[in-house]
Amino acid sequence: MGPYQESRARDEVTAGRAVLGIELGSTRIKAVLVARDGSTLAAGGHDWENQLVDGRWTYSLDAVWAGLQGCVAALRADVERRYGVPLTDLGALGVSAMMHGYLAFDAAGDLLVPFRTWRNTSTGPAAAELTELLGHNIPLRWSVAHLYQAVLDDEPHVDDVALITTLAGYVHQRLTGETVLGVGDASGMFPIDPATRDYDARMLAAADALLAERRPGLRLGAVLPRVLVAGQEAGRLTAEGAALLDPTGGLRPGAPLCPPEGDAGTGMVATNAVAPRTGNVSVGTSVFAMVVLERPLAQVHHELDVVTTPAGDLVAMVHCNNGASELGAWAEVFGRFAEVLGASADPDAVFGALLREALEGEPDAGGVVAYNYLAGEPITGLTEGRPLILRTPDSRLTLANVVRAQVYGVFGTLSLGMRVLTAEGVELDGLSAHGGLFRTAGVAQRLLAAAVGAPVSVARTASEGGAWGMAVLAAYLEVAGERDLRSYLDDVLFADAEVDVVDPDPTDVAGYAVFLERYTAGLAAERAAAESVRGAGAAGGGL
Repeated sequence: MGPYQESRARDEVTAGRAVLGIELGSTRIKAVLVARDGSTLAAGGHDWENQLVDGRWTYSLDAVWAGLQGCVAALRADVERRYGVPLTDLGALGVSAMMHGYLAFDAAGDLLVPFRTWRNTSTGPAAAELTELLGHNIPLRWSVAHLYQAVLDDEPHVDDVALITTLAGYVHQRLTGETVLGVGDASGMFPIDPATRDYDARMLAAADALLAERRPGLRLGAVLPRVLVAGQEAGRLTAEGAALLDPTGGLRPGAPLCPPEGDAGTGMVATNAVAPRTGNVSVGTSVFAMVVLERPLAQVHHELDVVTTPAGDLVAMVHCNNGASELGAWAEVFGRFAEVLGASADPDAVFGALLREALEGEPDAGGVVAYNYLAGEPITGLTEGRPLILRTPDSRLTLANVVRAQVYGVFGTLSLGMRVLTAEGVELDGLSAHGGLFRTAGVAQRLLAAAVGAPVSVARTASEGGAWGMAVLAAYLEVAGERDLRSYLDDVLFADAEVDVVDPDPTDVAGYAVFLERYTAGLAAERAAAESVRGAGAAGGGL
């Protein structure tokens, strides 16, 4: 940033026009401050991890606020370092987070059971019954599946439920006092009618009738948050909310907030993939593809969620519970090996070196197959995961092949879901990608293009990810009365965007097809490992 740009950025901050986007991801909470043209002014982050407590994946609410405060403190310090002025007033603000899951509160606002995240896969009976009843795929991680499973299990807290919401909805409510959700996030709680941009009334009535058989006093319409679409103001930052984000008192209340959204919707915004025939792939702890539909799907598929964009348009989502975490774990192993040898082991440098080595691997990864299943994977029918590397005696075991297999493994389950979309006749002009995996230029992007058989683009904002996308949705509040979200992204935010596009390499495509054939056949071994090998913390350990 040159002197003039730095001066202009300082003016944006001091005038209180800068816009803040915050996203609570699976392993990192990130805040990005942007100018009205989308330029990133400052950023802050805070690392955190989910916990397995009593067999359920969760985050404590104390960890939520400690993480948000740490993230905002880092952002404010970055502003002071860059521009020499404090961040006190915001032009607008938005919060996004991991979609789905289950946060249940009573009428006093007290949490009834620990937060159950999207990663929990214990809702099989509820999801299956709801899917059959509604004629709409209800995945295991959806909020309504968690609620109905609690009803089926006769959990005592169900009688006291006054509100269920998502993580983004919870944070937004504490910041503003408003119990609302953006339509994209809401579409991961309960199906949305694209005509009304609200919960589907017919399905809501059917679900309420089902609930009434077991819990006559429980009505979904009474416990779900109100739905808003992109561009609608969703409240203002209260004094209590400002103090929650910044206990030092430096951040002032009053900024308008856009509707809270899920990480899927912010990923679509961050990659300008909100128009029909466009799609995006987000890679983090989970990996998912979002494809904007030209028409509703003809059939119900367990591999596909039907959700919406932040504007309420229908989207087919291929969601895989397992993403790049296992690849990251291997990077840590190799980083430690470098340290043992006395070499420098900067984590980003290690990760980048390994990804570049993957390009030296054989197109089919030399017969090496890797499964990244740290958790269960509904698309392939696994309720538990066991990370696994498989090879035959004649496989070529090289570093390049192992790393290529690990990267291919990140996209393996995604490919299986995308096949279902292709069979439905859904056509794509291309996919945009974002997430930290794409910071190393040209590697994951090229291998993803091979996995999906379509061009993959990565924009300069890809590494900022959903927090930047959330800031964009907050900035959109100012012009929503003049243009729709699609034209705002096309004509304002991405008009001069630098985008790198990689077309599928035929050799990579052919090699990946061989890998995926082995991957699919080897799922039997993965399933057997999940059934027979217990975790190291299990009684007795080992087998």
